Amino acid sequence: MRTVVIYKSKSGFVKKYAKWIAEELSADIFETTNLSIDKLLDYDTIIYGGGLYAVGINGINMITKNFSKLKNKNIVVFASGASPFREEVLSEVKNKNFNLEQQKHIKFFYLRGGFDYSKLNKVDKVLMKLLKFKLKRKSELTPDEKGMLAAYDKPVDFTRKKNIEKLIEYVNSIK
Repeated sequence: MRTVVIYKSKSGFVKKYAKWIAEELSADIFETTNLSIDKLLDYDTIIYGGGLYAVGINGINMITKNFSKLKNKNIVVFASGASPFREEVLSEVKNKNFNLEQQKHIKFFYLRGGFDYSKLNKVDKVLMKLLKFKLKRKSELTPDEKGMLAAYDKPVDFTRKKNIEKLIEYVNSIK
């Protein structure tokens, strides 16, 4: 069974996971830039990774817009964000990014990544400055919000190779 890992990474956390996954599965790996959907049709299992931004998976439209061509493939999606895993957020992410039919065919995983303000592009830096300003005005902050404010000054990296174990197990079980 041929497996491919494709990814879109802004700050490197998704790329790190994609490389680990491709290594473990002896899969081909491609960044989504200039990748045609027709190339993916050669594979039995397609693993897509993207960063999580306000419950939206970066670049996921490559999969969702071409779902009719890919739905007979094994499709696995992982998203990476700075926040710890929470089941209620997982449901929100699935509902925001996939319609009901897609949710039946796509296996989704959340892999905790990190945050490095210095690696953001100009637009994302502006958006994050606005968020920082908003958070600083709040009278009480959640632990996640406190962590996010601290990460502006000191990057955080929660990527661990062990985080991919369940995804690897799943893919190996469908071979």
